[in-house]
Amino acid sequence: MQYFELICTAYLKTDVEFDKSFETLSKYISFSMARGGLESLHKKAGFKYYVFGGFLPFEKSKIYTKGSTYSFCIRSIDEAFIISLSDALRQNIDNPDFLVVQTAKKVIKQFFISELYSATPVITTLENGDFWTIERSGDIMQLQKQLHDNLEKKYQDFFGEKLKAPQNFIQLLELKNRVPQNIKIHKEGKKVTFFGNKFRIVPNEDEVSQKLAFTALACGIGEKNSYGGGFCLGN
Repeated sequence: MQYFELICTAYLKTDVEFDKSFETLSKYISFSMARGGLESLHKKAGFKYYVFGGFLPFEKSKIYTKGSTYSFCIRSIDEAFIISLSDALRQNIDNPDFLVVQTAKKVIKQFFISELYSATPVITTLENGDFWTIERSGDIMQLQKQLHDNLEKKYQDFFGEKLKAPQNFIQLLELKNRVPQNIKIHKEGKKVTFFGNKFRIVPNEDEVSQKLAFTALACGIGEKNSYGGGFCLGN
């Protein structure tokens, strides 16, 4: 098992506020996919098997400045997608916000994961359509079940292989934020806010749990991964 990573160098043509950066990145990736022969995946319902992180280095002013270069990372479990996207990103020269001037592909083979850290908000939707937060739900066991089930479905959908999980892949989950984190986008002309949380997760050591933890790194944990939700770091 392995995943594929694109480290992208972006030259900003305009100032980008942190609150708008996830939408800016998501639109750039989506438009590149549409122009690069990946339109069917872009429009496809269900899992898209990729996730991206925000601009680095992080600006304390929360404004990424015009004329500067920043990096961002895109991960996927699908190598063909990463190869096609690498070319498409650099061809998106008419974008008003930024230009990807360089991409570098890395292959990361499965390794033992002792901890996961969510670098971007993890989005989880409840049955009533609300987002899971400690204030609105507080049911940690339900949260862990949904995170586990979501990763299991991603794995099984991509590999066509059913997993027999002896237990939830999460051994320990620690909430790292005091108030809900969010990702803001515009959809069909309307402002939409996805509420989520930052977590430290200790996965179990069994084979299935480690596969699911690696899947979390590969294509994101939770929902709204194509908007930047659930991008994780692991060690």
